[in-house]
Amino acid sequence: MKKKTQILVIHGGYTFRNRKEYLHSLRTRKIWLKKRPGWTVEYLDKELGKKFEFIRPRMPLQDYATYEDWTLYFKRYIPHLRNDVILIGQSLGGIFLAKYLSENKFPNTVLATYLVCPPFNNTNIGGGEELVGGFKLKADLALLEKNSKDLTLMFSKDDPIVPVSHAEKYRKKLKNAKIIIYKSKNGHFVISKFPEIVKMIKNLK
Repeated sequence: MKKKTQILVIHGGYTFRNRKEYLHSLRTRKIWLKKRPGWTVEYLDKELGKKFEFIRPRMPLQDYATYEDWTLYFKRYIPHLRNDVILIGQSLGGIFLAKYLSENKFPNTVLATYLVCPPFNNTNIGGGEELVGGFKLKADLALLEKNSKDLTLMFSKDDPIVPVSHAEKYRKKLKNAKIIIYKSKNGHFVISKFPEIVKMIKNLK
């Protein structure tokens, strides 16, 4: 019996220069009294779960993340991935995959990589957030494209955290990637459904 295609999803997170800034964020960050909209779990499971196998690492210290910690943990999952895996990274998870795949030869074939609202370094980050913690991309991103047969980056014009200008920064570095800019995805892709990415995955060959 043929095994299901794996989809590995890396969630977002926060980074801070020091503990003082981290504690300030805990005191002032928006809180959610109701369930926060999210498309990466229930929605994808419902739409794709019958034909795909989801792997969702809970990355360490997501509210005070460092690239070193995330890399250490991510590497533990790699031996469990099969060829033709699909990679999805949202926000901090997006730049994490962009950095890792641009600096390391991935041992498995990657059928597709989807980076959803990935920041491009710490330039013009909105919402009072900063991108630090070692997540800075190196100048050459060529290996990122070599590691994936199909690379797609998605942004939203009304995103207050990762402005659409970040799309252009990636565009200058990537020759063959698809870059999609949506008119609105409720800001920083705070959405409960994402039919466009489901369609892309279903159409993969």
